[in-house]
Amino acid sequence: MSVRLEIADHVARVTIDRPQVLNALDADAETALDAIWQTLEADRDIRAVVLTGAGERGFCVGADMKNVGRSGLEYWAAARPNGFGGIALRTTLDVPVIARVNGHALGGGFEMVLGCDIVIAAQEAGFGLPEPRVGRLPLDGGMVLLARQIPYRHAMGMLLTGRRISAAQALEWGIVNEVVPRAELDAAVDRWVADVVACAPLSLRAIKQTVRRTAQLAATEAQALRLPALIECLQSADGEEGVRAFREKRAPAWTGR
Repeated sequence: MSVRLEIADHVARVTIDRPQVLNALDADAETALDAIWQTLEADRDIRAVVLTGAGERGFCVGADMKNVGRSGLEYWAAARPNGFGGIALRTTLDVPVIARVNGHALGGGFEMVLGCDIVIAAQEAGFGLPEPRVGRLPLDGGMVLLARQIPYRHAMGMLLTGRRISAAQALEWGIVNEVVPRAELDAAVDRWVADVVACAPLSLRAIKQTVRRTAQLAATEAQALRLPALIECLQSADGEEGVRAFREKRAPAWTGR
């Protein structure tokens, strides 16, 4: 299979398994990814997601150029509301998504990184949007996400040159949360997963839904919204359990209800 999904202990691990092309996505792989996101949206038992690529050289280098059969205009005109890989612009997956960046994250691969919530990268990883160097555009999230996540000059410097940056530079600019030696990548990701899973799942859903769906609003407007996940969290049994566990000086037992 071009994309693998493994689920254990409330954690879903999604792996793009096309290492022979640095995990570039063809149409079948992208369709498979989107189906996985739909599955995870419907699974209330999932509390965290880890997205990565197979092998050691590439997280994902975007679209498989050997399989591009449409013009740039045809590609742009096609319906792709969730962005590259079905995750770059997705607003309906309220579970925290952690990107395990094991290698190059270029083009659509970088767009997927921008669509994740937490990013952990190996020291050898690199990031970039090289589309203008081949006469194309970062249509699936790059142009609209990058300048919203990092300072304008840094974003435009990448967008208008197609330059790549190192993991260390990405950390300095706030694109990634942590950079570690390759041998420590899995341990670092597991630490972040453990911290996420230690939190009340309904709290995390409410936080992510609020952040993602109110980004275009003024702070006062966003604060006034009563989003479904927010209401569910405030009425949950987990909310009572968390306070009770704190008073009893024990770890809470989350049920997701």
